Amino acid sequence: MRAVSKRRFSQLLVGAGLSCMTAAWGAEPSAVSVAADCDKPVFLTFDTGHMGVAPFVAEVLEREKIPATFFLANEPTRTGGMSLDDTWAPWWKKMAEQGHVFASHTFDHVYWQADLPENQFKVRPGSGADAGRVQSWSAKQYCDELARVDARFEQMTGRKTLPLFRAPGGKTSPDLIQAGASCGYAHVGWSPAGFLGDELSSAQYPNAVLLDRALKNIRTGDILMAHLGIWSRQDPWAPAVLEPMISGLKQKGFCFATMDRHPDYQEWVKKYAHNPAQALEDDSSQSVTDDSQGQTSDSSDMISAELETETDTETETQDAPKDGVEPQPEITLLDISTEKNTQHE
Repeated sequence: MRAVSKRRFSQLLVGAGLSCMTAAWGAEPSAVSVAADCDKPVFLTFDTGHMGVAPFVAEVLEREKIPATFFLANEPTRTGGMSLDDTWAPWWKKMAEQGHVFASHTFDHVYWQADLPENQFKVRPGSGADAGRVQSWSAKQYCDELARVDARFEQMTGRKTLPLFRAPGGKTSPDLIQAGASCGYAHVGWSPAGFLGDELSSAQYPNAVLLDRALKNIRTGDILMAHLGIWSRQDPWAPAVLEPMISGLKQKGFCFATMDRHPDYQEWVKKYAHNPAQALEDDSSQSVTDDSQGQTSDSSDMISAELETETDTETETQDAPKDGVEPQPEITLLDISTEKNTQHE
């Protein structure tokens, strides 16, 4: 397995233009595309959720002729199924055929909670057989979890995902980001103004407020983040905000692109376009242990902090390569992280 160096940057570096490369994972000609003269790109991304607004999101994207990037996890749906089950497979296939792109959000929506000694991580799956059980995972186990999404997506659609991932809740550490990078995944967070607020309280953050904030604050190069359904929000964000936001941004001269065209991810995508990804070789024990002392409730996972909370802008220094691992040319990894004192689903 080939290791790569990591570096986190405090600001989004927007290139002079967008690559016109053809996707390496077998997509057909896109039904949505980026204008050739687009010089004010933004990057609209969606995480999975209860999928209740997914059909509406698809209609808006098709009507507006814009592409999006979807980060996939297998989460419970309003109809009693799961977001990556056979019921939703035709929907995902259609979205891929329309030119959207896809990446991993961990299969069981696995929250990182802490770094542990010996390159282990304290994690808690949000769905699946181990939902709610705090466990200790190796880097290999985390890589395997990321790759489960790739395998399932290819099974559903016959297509590849991007070599990117988004940690559930945006909860990461430098070591977790490096673990993903070591098996070919770059982490993608979101920009401060790109947090669109669809998981905030409807009472405290009405849709009109969220729309106004987005149109005032979004800037060129921002990565925008919303969901395909949030259980706790009483007044759904997507019907009220999504299309007016897109229209308003277009009126301001913005255009939309997918994450494979982001200037800080283009080279990574070209270099590590999937396999799907192989996991790290790990000679250590693969046993998974419960952490009954560390188990926590998910009841406080929704955001209560103000949207103005700043991202972590600390720049990490490069790690020295481990013994026996061939060093690779340095690739800049952008990690636009969530507000660190809040929790996102």
